[in-house]
Amino acid sequence: MAAASSSDSDGRRAESDEANSKWLDAHYDPMANIHTFSACLALADLHGDGEYKLVVGDLGPGGRQPHLKVLKGPTVLTESPLPALPAAAATFLMEQHEPRTPALALASGPCVYVYKNLRPYFKFSLPPLPPNPLEQDLWNQAKEDRIDPLTLKEMLEGIREKAEVPLSVQSLRFLQLELSEMEAFVNQHKSKPIKRQTVITTMTTMKKNLADEDAVSCLVLGTENKELLVLDPEAFTVLAKMSLPSIPVFLEVSGQFEVEFQLTAACRNGNIYILRRDSKRPKYSIELGVQPVGLVRVQKVLVVGSTQDSLHGFTHKGKRLWTVQMPATILTMNLLEQHSRGLQAVMAGLANGEVRIYHDKALLNVIRTPDAVTSLCFGRYGREDNTLIMTTRGGGLIIKILKRTAVFVEGGGEVGPPPAQAMKLNVPRKTRLYVDQTLREREAGTAMHRAFQTDLYLLRLRAARAYVQALESSLSPVSATAREPLKLHAVVQGLGPTFKLTLHLQNTSTARPILGLLVCFLYNEALYALPRAFFKVPLLVPGLSYPLETFVESLNNKGISDIIKVLVLREGQSAPLLSAHINMPVSEGLAAA
Repeated sequence: MAAASSSDSDGRRAESDEANSKWLDAHYDPMANIHTFSACLALADLHGDGEYKLVVGDLGPGGRQPHLKVLKGPTVLTESPLPALPAAAATFLMEQHEPRTPALALASGPCVYVYKNLRPYFKFSLPPLPPNPLEQDLWNQAKEDRIDPLTLKEMLEGIREKAEVPLSVQSLRFLQLELSEMEAFVNQHKSKPIKRQTVITTMTTMKKNLADEDAVSCLVLGTENKELLVLDPEAFTVLAKMSLPSIPVFLEVSGQFEVEFQLTAACRNGNIYILRRDSKRPKYSIELGVQPVGLVRVQKVLVVGSTQDSLHGFTHKGKRLWTVQMPATILTMNLLEQHSRGLQAVMAGLANGEVRIYHDKALLNVIRTPDAVTSLCFGRYGREDNTLIMTTRGGGLIIKILKRTAVFVEGGGEVGPPPAQAMKLNVPRKTRLYVDQTLREREAGTAMHRAFQTDLYLLRLRAARAYVQALESSLSPVSATAREPLKLHAVVQGLGPTFKLTLHLQNTSTARPILGLLVCFLYNEALYALPRAFFKVPLLVPGLSYPLETFVESLNNKGISDIIKVLVLREGQSAPLLSAHINMPVSEGLAAA
């Protein structure tokens, strides 16, 4: 009886979860034998019959049997082998002619295979790279039998360790051979030209000149030699080539090629580079500091997943907007776009078997799967508009359909209060003095503010009075008039009885020089003697400090000192522009005598 009641409760719980879910379980096959990632999934109406198919670039078990698979519903429609592991799959319109059926592009190794109506249509190969000149010279010597295979191996190994240009595939294969196989390999390949080929790391599409959904699109390729190539959709020629500081692994595109576009590339060095039209080099750069695991553009926000189990939002100029921490490692990311409600969100597949859907940093929904999801794709499949397709780490296939009545609400992915709400904060205990001071400020806040303002006004009044007194007694070394912006600084040097007096006079204006100034010394002639008590000042250039030197001789031998007053005047005027009082030191020489 107890077992029966527990099974009934589990069944009712599952039914309630199904009723509360926003998704319908359309298909689940844990033995589908599909091993791929999000970049190798694409949805398209390949035959123009309104029935959307799923294109899968399948790596095969352990990455040993790559295939191109096309699924209709839960069944495999066609399957064909691939010569190399797929890097990306995309569907695009090549031309405006009817019928408007899209073409399929699959990037694999150094080639892009283009299919129309699921039949091979064109094969584009990346242009070869120039070989290493030292490597070319060694194989030319081997062709003329001027070098033996063992020496050739030693020289190629030295080039591989030091040269910036990597070796060709032919040389790399030669270095992997045993000594007994080298001579036969050299005889077989010494007459062949050296070819150095790169491979495609990522691929996406970009509208050519119109923003319509059914407009002609160009292919954008990222290569292992740190380049981005834009291909013409009809002639498959290279329309544009851009260089990057590192190897691109994720691409996002917005705009049209012939109008204005923005290319965003996440690279292996942990940086994200943003390029604009007519720019051969990146315009902006985002330094993540860790490796990116996904890149999705949601309207004008770039959402990046990192190996630190977090999602980051950036503007199109590289400014960080927000960061969300994930509960587990991010395995894959993709875009969820619900056209009927105008919603764009980010889907993130985690290692703990969850698929989380975010709008900016707000969690919308959480989908729990039996196994960790390694690839995600959302769009029209068959005749259903909002279909979510997932493949798992074990090769399973999961298909879910979004309910027509489902509405995503921010915070809808969490049940109950967030876990952070239950965590206790480490708040230090408040001292009795702090509590008393807080109560005092709360009760007498108005009176404390008034007392502070009174003291502030008194301080300002005393400062103004002291300034006026200094101006009236001509004690200020700075000119009080804006018409003659001058600054004076005096320095006394020496032990006596003769002192060196240096006046540093500076014109503090920004552009106007000053001419026609006089310096006058007022002093007690019984105590001091100056060779020149009155002299002219040269032209004062703005910003420069002019040292004016003279000597003062102390005439008193009783250790008496006095003040020497320095006046700066204008020719023909009796009122000084500025003045300074110099407290002369006691003459040590006369005092000792």
